[in-house]
Amino acid sequence: MTNYYYTHNPDIVHDEKQWNFEIFNHEFKFTTDNGVFSKRTVDYGSRTLLAAFDPTDLPAGPILDLGTGYGPIGMALAYQSPERTVDMVDVNELALSLARKNVALNQITNTNIFTSDIYQQVTATNYAAIVTNPPVRAGKAVVDTMLTGAVSRLVVGGTLTVVLQKKQGAPSAKKLMQTTFGNCQVIKKDKGYYILQSVKEG
Repeated sequence: MTNYYYTHNPDIVHDEKQWNFEIFNHEFKFTTDNGVFSKRTVDYGSRTLLAAFDPTDLPAGPILDLGTGYGPIGMALAYQSPERTVDMVDVNELALSLARKNVALNQITNTNIFTSDIYQQVTATNYAAIVTNPPVRAGKAVVDTMLTGAVSRLVVGGTLTVVLQKKQGAPSAKKLMQTTFGNCQVIKKDKGYYILQSVKEG
């Protein structure tokens, strides 16, 4: 169990790899290793979320990438919105060390990267958006906490955007977000992936 990507210190044999991947018509460089999620390419769920996410209508404020892994979502959003700060958090120290490397490698300067077990170390309550590709294997309780904990950390008009596969609980997550926020839309469906979005209303 210690080697799962959502644990604090995965027990792994290191095997760092470097590769490039294009997001938003920009070539990003990534360093990955054993013990992180989707180490060979930016996973399809994260790509689908990024394609669906629209930062232009958001209120002022930073963005939180919750469960950032080695950083593809947070880095892409920081590149896309250079005027905003993107906080990138994860419980996995190895993933965070890779995220720091990747941010430096791509010369992205508008990020904060820090350890947090879900929201435990997240103190800000002024996020314009929270985005997450949640670690489904960590269990429903973890994913549900990621969804319900967002509302108190968003400004009015801020959004929670989540990618989940239909077979991995997207319909029940949609109900939970609807209950928590009073609204939830499926803003995109692609190959069984649902992009769910709720808005914090006044």
